[in-house]
Amino acid sequence: MVALMAVLLAGCTASPAAPSTVETPRAASGGLNNTDVMFLQMILPHHRQGVELAGLGHTKAARSELVQLAAAIEATQDDEVELMSGILADSGAPSAAPSTPGEEDPHAAHGGLPGTSEQQVAALRASAGTEFERRFLNTMMAHQGDAIQLAKMEVASGTDERLVDLARRIEQSRTAQIEQMQRLLDATPR
Repeated sequence: MVALMAVLLAGCTASPAAPSTVETPRAASGGLNNTDVMFLQMILPHHRQGVELAGLGHTKAARSELVQLAAAIEATQDDEVELMSGILADSGAPSAAPSTPGEEDPHAAHGGLPGTSEQQVAALRASAGTEFERRFLNTMMAHQGDAIQLAKMEVASGTDERLVDLARRIEQSRTAQIEQMQRLLDATPR
């Protein structure tokens, strides 16, 4: 984990630090450090996709427990997107990391998470009944696991108290959601 964090931080510095510099590299504006900015740039699209997935869950699932969980995930992540979008906009940092031609994810070289593929989303949309519920639960557990990894990165190296606090809440709530989804999956007929 320590090695991963070193790679993550090294890959996102806005400019090379002088060898004698000891302080934490700061983002160009807004008082956010590079980890804070990277966290926002990575988790915002992740959350937006989570809202899309949760929307499918609360409209297509048959079991009321799953419908309620999906609706709660959608509402929570909508609120978090609004909060984080405001912080990122107020900081003056770009909403996405600059990319080079042909590069899909500018954060891929330092721990960028692949997210849920369009093929997975299409398969989820095309499924129904028990197949949908199993696919939805498996997809969302993986998706929320990725959110936990991003949150851990922010807690470990972020400096903005609002974001570190939010990241801690994300880690706790997504862990609880995964546990709940695993129980629902275990109760899903095969």
